[in-house]
Amino acid sequence: MTNQIPHTPASHPPTEAPLCILIGCDTFYPDINGAARFAERLAAGLVARGHDVHIVAPSVTHSRTGVFTESIEGERMKVHRWASWRWYPHDWLRFVLPWTARARARAVLNRVKPDVVHFQSHIVIGRGLAIEAQKRGIRIIGTNHVMAENILDFATIPNAWKDWFVRVQWKSAARVFNTASAVTTPTRKAADFLELHSGLTGVIPISCGIEAANYTARLEPRSENRVLFVGRLTSEKQIDVLLRAMTKLPADLGATLDIVGGGDQDHNLRTLSQKLGLSDRVTFHGRVSEEQLLGFYTNASVWAMPSIAELQSIATMEAMASGLPVVCADAMALPHLVHDGENGYLFKPSDSDDLAEKLTRVLTAPPERYLAMQKASLDGVKVHDINSTISTFEALYRG
Repeated sequence: MTNQIPHTPASHPPTEAPLCILIGCDTFYPDINGAARFAERLAAGLVARGHDVHIVAPSVTHSRTGVFTESIEGERMKVHRWASWRWYPHDWLRFVLPWTARARARAVLNRVKPDVVHFQSHIVIGRGLAIEAQKRGIRIIGTNHVMAENILDFATIPNAWKDWFVRVQWKSAARVFNTASAVTTPTRKAADFLELHSGLTGVIPISCGIEAANYTARLEPRSENRVLFVGRLTSEKQIDVLLRAMTKLPADLGATLDIVGGGDQDHNLRTLSQKLGLSDRVTFHGRVSEEQLLGFYTNASVWAMPSIAELQSIATMEAMASGLPVVCADAMALPHLVHDGENGYLFKPSDSDDLAEKLTRVLTAPPERYLAMQKASLDGVKVHDINSTISTFEALYRG
């Protein structure tokens, strides 16, 4: 199995003895989302530095289970695939049966004997590994990429039970994260959010990081006004707000919108686009190759992220690394990336009028102003270097 997303973090041989690191993921390649991409890049970067990295992840199909040597981000590593089932309310999600996780965790820990366990969510695989690793005195690091509220879209429970469900999920998260020597999440805003709802303290913000050199910025005026969104087509992304904003842009801009990605709202959003009369201005590209994705970033005029539930937004960082002005909702962690009036603008969440106004500001900016926003994006993304992220986790692994 080969990951088709070849990023190449620089190799930094460890100055101390290599570690055996077990990373537990409820979502991993071939899933396409921020949590999976982060785990892939972290694992590949650690392998490049000489560490022995093992991944625990759901199987790609129910029958294809076991231990496989897989190429992830250009690096080969052992991936322990646990039997999983499709969750059909979701367009791609697979889950491991919760009551099997601890027995499976015991088996993999006995086989691998890791120096450290790093789980990427508290839900199933992370829970099983954390409980069993704690019994063995293995150092545990926990990272949170999940808002309990986001699970509601796919939980298929009555509305009357939703508040109870969220409270239970946060209590569950607290129990699992309390097994860890250190708890991290991608931004300070996300750390504050986790502490507020779980009761945890001392959560460490560590950027997911990207390899900015893999992206190409075109620092010149655009001949077309192309708005770009890349991400999962799910309700919390509020892509419907972006579609409505497109109808409110000045007609003489001739602006078009490229939507890259798939998700459970794909059909609904295509239908809405037709109802709004946007069929000739909005293109749904679905999932694309990495080469195609890089082309979309390079050739766009402005990035739009209307989501209200981003704990960081790797896609927004990728847009910044591609030299794009960014227009994002003033929600959750997006203000950490958008310096309003410098590399783009923040807009009122769910407000299509404000989004349209901010997109118009970018698309009508004089060339020197547009170039200044591009350069501000390139400068702003420098602090999110993946190699700094990997070094920070190495330090946490060693205590």
